[in-house]
Amino acid sequence: MLDLDTREWLLTNGLGSFASGTVSDVRTRTYHGWLFTATNPPSGRNLLLSHLDASLEVSGSVVALGTNVWGNDRIELTGYQLLQGFDINPVPKWTWGQNNWQLTRQLMMPYGLVGIGDWGLGTRDWGLGAKNEELEIGKNASQYPVPNPQSQFCHRILIQYRYDGSDTAILRLRLLIAERDFHHQQTASSGLQFSELLGQQQVCLQAKKSGNLGIPWHLRWTQGKYQPDAVWYWNYGLSEETKRGLGDKEDLYSPGYLIVTLQPGDVVTLEARVGFPDSMAGVLTSETFAEAVEVEQDRLSKIFGWSEGGTRDWGLGTRQESLNSQSPLWQKLLKASDRFIVYRGSIAGPTIIAGYHWFNERGRDILISLPGLALVPQRFDLAKGVLRTFGHYCRHGLMPNAFPDDDGEPLYNSIDAALWWIETLGLYLEATEDWEFLAEQFPIVLQIHKAFVGGTRYNIQVDAIDGLISWDVRGVALTWMDVVIGVHPVTPRHGKPVEINALWYSALCWLSQWAERLSELKLGDPVRLTKQAQRYALQAQKVKTSLQKFWNPQLGYLYDTIEPDDRRNFQIRPNAVLALSLHHCGFSEQQGCQVLDLVTASLLTPYGLRSLDPGDPEYKGRYEGNQEQRDRAYHQGTVWTWLIGPYIRAWQRFYPQQSLPFDWQPLLDHFLSNACLGSISEIFDGDSPHTPRGAIAQAWSVAEVIRHIQK
Repeated sequence: MLDLDTREWLLTNGLGSFASGTVSDVRTRTYHGWLFTATNPPSGRNLLLSHLDASLEVSGSVVALGTNVWGNDRIELTGYQLLQGFDINPVPKWTWGQNNWQLTRQLMMPYGLVGIGDWGLGTRDWGLGAKNEELEIGKNASQYPVPNPQSQFCHRILIQYRYDGSDTAILRLRLLIAERDFHHQQTASSGLQFSELLGQQQVCLQAKKSGNLGIPWHLRWTQGKYQPDAVWYWNYGLSEETKRGLGDKEDLYSPGYLIVTLQPGDVVTLEARVGFPDSMAGVLTSETFAEAVEVEQDRLSKIFGWSEGGTRDWGLGTRQESLNSQSPLWQKLLKASDRFIVYRGSIAGPTIIAGYHWFNERGRDILISLPGLALVPQRFDLAKGVLRTFGHYCRHGLMPNAFPDDDGEPLYNSIDAALWWIETLGLYLEATEDWEFLAEQFPIVLQIHKAFVGGTRYNIQVDAIDGLISWDVRGVALTWMDVVIGVHPVTPRHGKPVEINALWYSALCWLSQWAERLSELKLGDPVRLTKQAQRYALQAQKVKTSLQKFWNPQLGYLYDTIEPDDRRNFQIRPNAVLALSLHHCGFSEQQGCQVLDLVTASLLTPYGLRSLDPGDPEYKGRYEGNQEQRDRAYHQGTVWTWLIGPYIRAWQRFYPQQSLPFDWQPLLDHFLSNACLGSISEIFDGDSPHTPRGAIAQAWSVAEVIRHIQK
């Protein structure tokens, strides 16, 4: 594997479907393939088309262009040795060649919401309704239109080959297909069969598993002759899964292959599309690919204003100069951000995927990501739609932390998602002054406040003595450091976590401010709102005073948690930075500076903040091994890129006149040319050289860079 370039690429379609692979074209993950389709957007993702294995016959000689690694680590075929170049912009493009010929291949996944206005353009409100009423899909349909999935969803990938050379060539493309959930590998068995129906320049395919029909899809092409040739290819090796201690073998089925005779300069275009052939899909031509790329570029330009020229004030109090909307780096960052914005069919509205390949929606991640993904690029309708969705799902004063793939009841295993919702709602209102939306959502704000004060699930409740939030249930983990092995949290933080109470203080400040504003605007009972504002202000002052319980004067840092028996956890973790970074901060300038000095010395890396001080006995500097080994390192020293955002906000608050002690270049180099090209990894090793780990593209990693990068 030493000669293979295993950096990765990623394509998405706004519905949860994706395509992904490596530069060298070898598949190293269960999540590598050309068409993973989200059958229940953005969930229900299944692999249909793995790839096309290509060979080229020129001047009587046949060369294989594919590269496969088998389960015994044997590399065959070795097409990567003929790979002359790879480019990611505007779409992935490979170039193979020898002295007398050159073949290029491009892949493009068109946006899958056909005919639906983008929620970042202000053309349509995709909310779940108003005035906090319980809504069901289809209710109030005239006001909140629900697209028809049969006509509006389109899952497809376009593939284009171009041949240049001195002689006629014959291109053979063998289909390798599957029918499996995207988390699991396919195994050949008598219970899994594939049917195919050959038509005019197209073939329809459908699996049958133990008597149940799979997802129908079809492949069509502009030229060539298809030859049925059913065969199984066994035992593909998936080296990244081997490293992660997971299933690492795959069998793929080939129903046949396509033979295309190419003259110099010829192009052949293919399309794999979910569903049966549809005459409304239009004719596939050699221009289809370029037209699709142009449409996508136009869509992004309209969302982000790339064609406007000049500069734009991105706001949010980041103390930065305006960013040039025409900057290539800025455009690539915004393009990366758009990959996480997806449509959820069950709510007929926008949501955010936490990361690729394996994450779905995660409430905390979404709310932390929203300022960078939506507010900075002024996608205010998107922000509003997501905030409204979460408000709709508020239960017992808690916000969902995860949405299951089957559209069942969301999981409410988070103490902070509701508080992050309030914090992000505040940032949205600061950017938009949308006080009508505040009036709509204010009952939910009050519901959260009432639940936390009176008590809710997991024994979450405000301490009547000091006003701080506490929780105490064994065997669960409710903060962002949420790994549980069996029934044992790796970082048990029950009691009073520091960032939770900092969020609580900021929330109370927001509540007081909002009640006063609604009173002034007469969006409610002015007398009652004025009294509420005063009460929340007094409560906030009490909490601010009690926050001093977290101060460790000997260390010059904040205790991470005050445990139920009143013991203090004095580990040096980045949660202290979160506490300093919120819109309303309850700590003094001296305390903030001392905390940042220690963080800079012990937690700061070129890619984000470590989750634990390297000097701590529990520190784990490498995130590797099987699932349990990785889980034990996840929050015990692993670097998280998203934490660079809170660090910068805290630094700008407490050291406004000093340069940021962080060099952006390593992280930007990673974004442009390492790991997943054009995105940012979820995590990195705590130890140098800080190898990227985890998900190859993470929403809050990209969002926090967008929020603070200067260009």
